[in-house]
Amino acid sequence: MESTTHPLKRCGCGAPTEACPDLPRTLAPSGFNPDTALVFDVRREADYAASGELIPGAMWKNPDKIDAWIGALPLTQEVVIYCVRGGSVSNSVVDRLQAAGVKARYIEGGLEAYKAAGGRLMAKRTA
Repeated sequence: MESTTHPLKRCGCGAPTEACPDLPRTLAPSGFNPDTALVFDVRREADYAASGELIPGAMWKNPDKIDAWIGALPLTQEVVIYCVRGGSVSNSVVDRLQAAGVKARYIEGGLEAYKAAGGRLMAKRTA
């Protein structure tokens, strides 16, 4: 019997099978609880600097320097990212993270949609 290879599922389990679901790329902003995931703010540096707020517990990671930090992310914990509007930045970062086996998703509509849905925010600490 000839063995067939299957494309890697994005569930992040490390041993994907046909039973493994593909991890959805997005999370609804209204149902997201930042206390249940590792959260990364991947807004571009200028957007992050211009804003005074972020999602509680979020850590900023420069999306332009993903090669420097991607290897430090856990493969067993859900990672949620967001940018300003959940567009090209979030999509490209999620593509890279999922390809590396990280259980990554992004908030649909980004920080703006999360705020509009009444999501909790905190003031960004300044150095």
